[in-house]
Amino acid sequence: MAGLIISPRARIFQGHDWVYGTEVRKIFGNPQPGDVVALKDFKDRFLGSAMFNPHSQIVARRFSRRKQELNGDFFSRRISQAVELRRRRLPEETLTRLVWSESDGLPGLIVDRYADYLVVQTLTIAMECRLPIILNVLEDLLSPRGIIVRNDSPMLAAEGISPSVRVARGQQPEPFAARSGSVQFMIDLQTGQKTGLYLDQLDNYAAVARFARGRRVLDCFCNQGGFALACALAGASEVTAVDVSQDAMDAVARNARLNGVSVQCVTDNAFDFLKKEAALVRDGGEHKWDLIILDPPSFTRNKKSVHDAMRGYKEIHLRAMKLLAPGGILSTFCCSHHAGADLFRESVLDAAIDAPATLRLMQQHGQRADHPVLLNIPETEYLKGFTYELLPGR
Repeated sequence: MAGLIISPRARIFQGHDWVYGTEVRKIFGNPQPGDVVALKDFKDRFLGSAMFNPHSQIVARRFSRRKQELNGDFFSRRISQAVELRRRRLPEETLTRLVWSESDGLPGLIVDRYADYLVVQTLTIAMECRLPIILNVLEDLLSPRGIIVRNDSPMLAAEGISPSVRVARGQQPEPFAARSGSVQFMIDLQTGQKTGLYLDQLDNYAAVARFARGRRVLDCFCNQGGFALACALAGASEVTAVDVSQDAMDAVARNARLNGVSVQCVTDNAFDFLKKEAALVRDGGEHKWDLIILDPPSFTRNKKSVHDAMRGYKEIHLRAMKLLAPGGILSTFCCSHHAGADLFRESVLDAAIDAPATLRLMQQHGQRADHPVLLNIPETEYLKGFTYELLPGR
């Protein structure tokens, strides 16, 4: 088997499963992109089996500490284990991430279930090369009505994978309604963000909606309106949803009709919307909202841009605080693993100091149980959120 000799100070010796190009001392055996390689230390001791791609910044991703091939038996075993985990953790849920990359020992493979359909993404060249095997295993294990391949992520370029969206097996799904908790969503598996919905946030919709009864709610960066819909169903007095995408706002309107609730839809850049509304309050206008939710897309894709991202988070936090009525609630989320929970919390504190405002923590939020976290790979813990109460008269 071809392989890599890893430098002594590499992260893999601290338990991580990724090997960067700068951590490789030597390549032997002429491995090709997508091949399985052996990882060895500088004393020729075996460290595990990994997927190889010299064109990626992460040249090797370990998937086993033993000698292991990426064959049908391997995929059947690993995918079965992943599916069983979700059955235990979310037994009644029909909208579920069944396989999540490194967290399930399958680097670069994502499988989401939307009722009777599966959506697959292959984000590493090794998984892309073995997609026919993966599709066969999924059909045998789960008997879906159809399987859609949604390889349209910007991450694909780093792996050298050509983007594509197609029905790979079974029927092409028409848009259909599906429920998570109290909220129904109209699902279109070949368009929209991610594979259809932000599955990692589904539990947080209900958690934030607990504070919505009788309140005026603003949901910024709303996408398909998960927070807005949950708050409206929980008894909010009025709900406004804001997103820069007209397609997203059309989806919010459809979902509102599906759930029989009223949501005011505003197509606007959330930064600009918050700035305009804050200016109105500064000029003597009323504080319109009692609960503001901020759930933006990631502001940073790498460590180099974290500082700029924190300025962006601080800005939206500051503007939101100036819009809240006394005793109001701010729920804010960050989905970048480059910005840790402490750093994200600091951006809220910096904004509160400038506001000035005193905030009391009401609840912490994270990703749903179908996005499990591995201790040795901190990147698997990426979603963090906080709900704060703005103390009046401070």
